Amino acid sequence: MLRGIQKMNITEIKELLAGAPTAEQLATLAADERKGVQKLLAAYNKRLEKAAAEKERFTAMLKLERELYDEGCELIAGVDEAGRGPLAGPLVIAAVILPKDVFISGLNDSKQLSAAKRDMLYNEVMAKALDIEVNIVSVSNIDELNIYYATQQGMAQVLENLHCRPQAALIDAMPVKVPGMKIESVVHGDALSASIAAASIIAKVTRDRIMERLDLVYPAYGFAHNKGYGSGAHMQAVSELGATRWHRRSFEPVKSMQLPLVAAEENILYAPQTDNYEYPVEE
Repeated sequence: MLRGIQKMNITEIKELLAGAPTAEQLATLAADERKGVQKLLAAYNKRLEKAAAEKERFTAMLKLERELYDEGCELIAGVDEAGRGPLAGPLVIAAVILPKDVFISGLNDSKQLSAAKRDMLYNEVMAKALDIEVNIVSVSNIDELNIYYATQQGMAQVLENLHCRPQAALIDAMPVKVPGMKIESVVHGDALSASIAAASIIAKVTRDRIMERLDLVYPAYGFAHNKGYGSGAHMQAVSELGATRWHRRSFEPVKSMQLPLVAAEENILYAPQTDNYEYPVEE
């Protein structure tokens, strides 16, 4: 066995280290004086250290969940939203219940991740979660209630609509009450709780996809890029073309335009498992 490894070329050793080498094989490679082998071995050890650090980081993000498990909770939901601040588009709220033994490498606050990384994590969360519920809070609801109460109400609703009712929920910095459910509001929760971080990924990716599709209907406003926030180009389009039905009448500068409220029946319909959306045609 030892002599066989010593006869391996660099490509073969690279393939060996890409798998699960034994302690004996690693010891043999450590004694190999070839510079190429030592370089590959150093990279392998660095990957192990990085993986161990990520595992430790993720374990720390389960601290709040573990405390609730220790109290007897079996199912714990994380809740977060995307879209409280934009001038246009719906608010998206997600609730996610992760299994106790879950590990999702790279899971973090969605705002700290690239779009490509969020998409990858979205797929992994969808595959590994015990339950996921998404609530699309319409522009009409936001304008009627105001954004704070629309968020608060929407978070309570998303918890009520989960198929697997959790005993507890961790929510990112919003006081919410659901009868019979222990709820903890966690400041910066999307960076402290794996469950909230998972919900932030689902909410953010869902809303970004909605805005990207609305961009096909209203390309002048740049929704695919600004996601409804008041960028310079977006504000110029509002000034020149006016507001669409997807602009929030309770947010300035649209509020000062004194436009009629959007009808509630113009809400977005959304199914997260299939990414089926229905949008109105352009006015």
